[in-house]
Amino acid sequence: MNSFNPVAYERPRRVVVLGSTGSIGRSTLAVIANEPTKFEAWALVARSDVAQMREQILAMRPAYAVMVDPSAARQLSESLPAGQRTEVLSGDQAACDLAAHSQADSVVAAVVGAAGLPFALAAARAGKRILLANKEALVMAGRVFMETVRAGGATLLPVDSEHNAIFQCMPVADTRWPHARGVRRVLLTASGGPFRRSSVREIEDATPDQACAHPNWSMGRKISVDSATMMNKGLELIEAAWLFDLPPSQLEVVVHPQSIVHSLVEYVDGSMLAQLGNPDMRTPIAHALAWPERCKSGVTMLDLARLGRLDFEAPDLVRFPCLRLALEAIPSAGAGPCVLNGANEISVARFLAGGLRFGQIAQINESVLNRLGHQAAPTTLDGVLELDREARSLASELLGMGH
Repeated sequence: MNSFNPVAYERPRRVVVLGSTGSIGRSTLAVIANEPTKFEAWALVARSDVAQMREQILAMRPAYAVMVDPSAARQLSESLPAGQRTEVLSGDQAACDLAAHSQADSVVAAVVGAAGLPFALAAARAGKRILLANKEALVMAGRVFMETVRAGGATLLPVDSEHNAIFQCMPVADTRWPHARGVRRVLLTASGGPFRRSSVREIEDATPDQACAHPNWSMGRKISVDSATMMNKGLELIEAAWLFDLPPSQLEVVVHPQSIVHSLVEYVDGSMLAQLGNPDMRTPIAHALAWPERCKSGVTMLDLARLGRLDFEAPDLVRFPCLRLALEAIPSAGAGPCVLNGANEISVARFLAGGLRFGQIAQINESVLNRLGHQAAPTTLDGVLELDREARSLASELLGMGH
């Protein structure tokens, strides 16, 4: 991670929001709207949600809007009122071009899944200030992505609440994390999701609606299922290893049901620093947008007296086997994380479609990991995408979906 010098707000920073119609994208636009003299939603990118994108264009008036789906781009253009200044573009290449555009100051990488990887890499190659919310950039392609960030001179700022919390609690940022001087361990907090107290039998047959009913966070359905299986926390461990240049032995998960402490960093002198806040993604987004300064997020202030207590417990790897799989995949530094992510995307999609029991998500993921996870890590984007396709194909085959 490069250091970043404070910039006077002579004009609002131009922000490209990749995945603007998703939950992170919507929260980002809310923060930008709260600080119009500091930030401008300069370009918005989404896949196919025409209605949401139209609303965002009318509210934010960006210079550009990209719909990755060409038919959605046509519908969007036809739906906009005459005289609307926003230029509507379509396709993956248009999204990559805007992420690397010379006029863009910051890029919020919030496209869910492997689809967002090329966009994030384009921003990294162009040396942009990247607000990273796309897990797959690091889970699938950690080595490739971090090498691209360094080669391009990009500034990488984590937006996930846990990684943003770690970032705030770490030693003052250097041009790299020299194995985080003085840090003994990093603890990522997990809420435990909707099944923290459920029996293994109850979890086995949970419905998609039950899995998506997160007690604290409002998120998309895919990430909500990942939270319910705790795969999300496993993927975050993999991310943290790359982001902060830490070995797996210095990374732990602790269950914290209130979701108030977002992560902790313990130092060799016995000090432990934590970042606290209400469970609202606008806080880490605002921090990353304004860093190294601060700006208003619109989040309600934390009332510790009213909260009353903070609880912590160890994660149950029997109840949450997906977390165990992620822990097994990290030490290899090989293909395991990419394979696990690809298999999980297929199995979760099948579960949400009603074609898989909740308890079978981990079974499919483990089968694919055992078959493909022992390969060497890819060293190119094409290699990453090919391995991802292989993992998805095998998961589909195991699910009887064909190729």
